[in-house]
Amino acid sequence: MGDIAGLHNLPITERPKKTWRQTLNALLFIIIFDLGCLMINGFQFTVLLPLKLIPFSFGRRWYSEGIRYSKGAFGTLLLLICQWFAPTKFVITFEKAGLGRFTEEEIARLVIRDETGRIVQLKLPPKSVLIANHQMYADWLYAWCLSYFTGTHKDIFIVLKKSLKWAPIIGWGMQFFNFIFLARSWASDRIELSTRLAWLGRRAEKEDTPLTFILYPEGTLVSKDTRPISKKYADKIGVPDMSHTLLPRSTGLHYSLRSLSPRIPNLELIDITMAYPGIPPFGYGQSYYTLRSIFCDRLPPPVIYMHIRKFNVAAHVPIGDISAMDPDKIPAGNSSTKHQPVEVEIPEAEREKFDLWLRELWREKDKGLARYHETGSLADDAKAVEIPLELRSKPEILDAFCFFIPALMGWLYSTVS
Repeated sequence: MGDIAGLHNLPITERPKKTWRQTLNALLFIIIFDLGCLMINGFQFTVLLPLKLIPFSFGRRWYSEGIRYSKGAFGTLLLLICQWFAPTKFVITFEKAGLGRFTEEEIARLVIRDETGRIVQLKLPPKSVLIANHQMYADWLYAWCLSYFTGTHKDIFIVLKKSLKWAPIIGWGMQFFNFIFLARSWASDRIELSTRLAWLGRRAEKEDTPLTFILYPEGTLVSKDTRPISKKYADKIGVPDMSHTLLPRSTGLHYSLRSLSPRIPNLELIDITMAYPGIPPFGYGQSYYTLRSIFCDRLPPPVIYMHIRKFNVAAHVPIGDISAMDPDKIPAGNSSTKHQPVEVEIPEAEREKFDLWLRELWREKDKGLARYHETGSLADDAKAVEIPLELRSKPEILDAFCFFIPALMGWLYSTVS
């Protein structure tokens, strides 16, 4: 594929006609990715759904663990398609909230290597809310790939548009994953978001399972359409607009942290600044990288830069007074949200304080991106670690397809009948 090297620097509309190798790559990608999705969704319907109908606690327990396995399988599939069809690597730098860069000794404790020296694990907090700047639709995919190395890829939760809930295969799978579907009407969404997160947080703490909730405070991609909206909002509230990001909206993140923090005392906020080579200053990510161009045309970003900052929510994030949110009032093992205590309104002073904090955090992120465009680094003089997006072992390839169990069950059924 050397004949297309460097094309990521050109806007998609200016790239030359696709080669036969790109066409073949696209065909193989579609077959393999769709097959993986079918196997995972088939596993959920044929194996897990019957377990949910068993009226005993062990049925619910097996179902819950099976859902975690299928979610991990999808995360593994995402990493596999990167490895096979869009090879790239993470280059990661770290920072502690208010305490500066990690020392080499601290980084050594964060990074686990195998006998060959390859990084196989990052020891980031197992229960966290992950936020990042949003440049292109593949951002969430790379965030999920990062969770593979932190060991939380079985416990990812994402907010999606309600219209995706019944999309064939993908939408069904996301429902099994317990993802949160919102109607984009905050009057109704705030109760749905708070109650669902309250239940997820209590379950994660009670069962001692990881939880990574991914949220993009900008709400949408930076583009020629959203840039003026950000400027208009900045003018409305009387603050300068951002240069390389959109002005963040704090409401959804604030409700999320206040819903999770009472149930997870050691909750962490992981803030990631992401940068991709090839996108010029003030350029738009979707003009250079789309899901189609990355995987079908085999033109991924050659490197994905991430600067990671960690915040202990209770100690470093001004979410306000949450003492009235009593986690013991939430019924154990009850996925229904109608009886759960949720916070409908946040006091104005607490909202303003959190909004200012998040906006300052985003200004630091904006400055980091400006530094990246000038120097090629998100964090000057910070020691970086490199992680190729590859599975740790070949047997995990079968995990990505749930060991083809649905296909095997179908074959056995056809032979018996």
